[in-house]
Amino acid sequence: MLIEKYKIDESNHQLSSKHQRAFDYVAADVANLDGVLNKLQAFNIAIPSWALGTGGTRFGRFSGGGEPRSLEEKIEDVGAIHALNKSSNSISLHIPWDIPSNADAIKAVAAQHGLRFDAVNSNTFQDQKDQQLSYKYGSLHHADKAVRKQAVEHNIEVIKYGKELGSNALSVWLADGSNFPGQLNFRNAFQNTLESLQEIYAALPDDWKVWVEYKPYEPNFYSTTIGDWGQSLLLANKLGPKASTLVDLGHHLPNTNIEQIVSLLLMEGKLAGFHFNDSKYGDDDLTVGSINPYQLFLIFNELVEGMDARGMTHATDIGWMIDASHNLKDPIEDLLQSVEAIKIAYAQALLVDTAALKEAQAANDAVAAQEILQRAYRTDVRPLVAEARLREGGALSPLSAYRSLDVRKNLIKERGEKTVATGL
Repeated sequence: MLIEKYKIDESNHQLSSKHQRAFDYVAADVANLDGVLNKLQAFNIAIPSWALGTGGTRFGRFSGGGEPRSLEEKIEDVGAIHALNKSSNSISLHIPWDIPSNADAIKAVAAQHGLRFDAVNSNTFQDQKDQQLSYKYGSLHHADKAVRKQAVEHNIEVIKYGKELGSNALSVWLADGSNFPGQLNFRNAFQNTLESLQEIYAALPDDWKVWVEYKPYEPNFYSTTIGDWGQSLLLANKLGPKASTLVDLGHHLPNTNIEQIVSLLLMEGKLAGFHFNDSKYGDDDLTVGSINPYQLFLIFNELVEGMDARGMTHATDIGWMIDASHNLKDPIEDLLQSVEAIKIAYAQALLVDTAALKEAQAANDAVAAQEILQRAYRTDVRPLVAEARLREGGALSPLSAYRSLDVRKNLIKERGEKTVATGL
């Protein structure tokens, strides 16, 4: 459904006085206010097509109402998110869950909502209907060359769909691994994966990139063939300049120093981008910033510092995307919360006094360094984020506007109570 601009304006009118007071209070202490706001206005986070329906676990799934029944309806949902927050101007597709039957028609639907297509994602972690060979024991690393060939051909097909839609990146995540000692020859599995990725890499258009994701465990619980950032980086370096490492915030063992990983990947020019989420015990799928917002800020601090050191444009030089599946919340509400958390952490990182921080680091003054970081983190930047959104034509409070406009109720009326999103 399209959310008319006048309805957003009406919502903003009710909040405008309160917002102005809060904004003026925070803005008074922000150096280079216009620069900060410009960066916040430019910063967008892609929405994954698979996050628009109610997810679940291997034990069950409890469907929500009004879920998108087609790719067109998923685009409509992302359009609603973007109309409200003006920070989600692209959608990332998972193939074959969301195969565009008519690329020109799909691009036209996206354009109506002010959207473009971000990275396309391949799927060799499950078997599809009428698939000739099974991925039960892996895909790109499989001992059987015929299975590897099938997986390679699927990835090349995904590139074809992406080209038709105007995308320029392929994201590869593999479930390949083993559940028991001795099940795999680790070296052979890694070499098979490299050779398979080399075939995919050779099929990339000149202006395309391939993003190699990693994960320490699940669905395999003894080993995963691309188990950490070092293994991903090793593959990316062997593949060439169009390959880099994709960091999923949930794909780390507890207490991993993700901000250090980010810093080093940026230093090497091999950070592809992010899949944002949060985690408590392991894996991902929790709302961004719901568990450890301070870590999210620390990650963004390294991102801002590292990208500035390389002269990179924050908004476009690496990929930014949410990767989550929501089994309790309204998916659109969760995505609005996640985008807000990301923008808040980014805004806080923009307020760090980097010159003072470098002086403290050079002097080994750990106390001063902590104070500098926490001063930025403890600043309530929500009025800055809201002001940037307002200047782009969005809602001062996207979640409040979503609820007051009864968007979910209208989606249920339009689509039905028991619909199930494609791909779930």
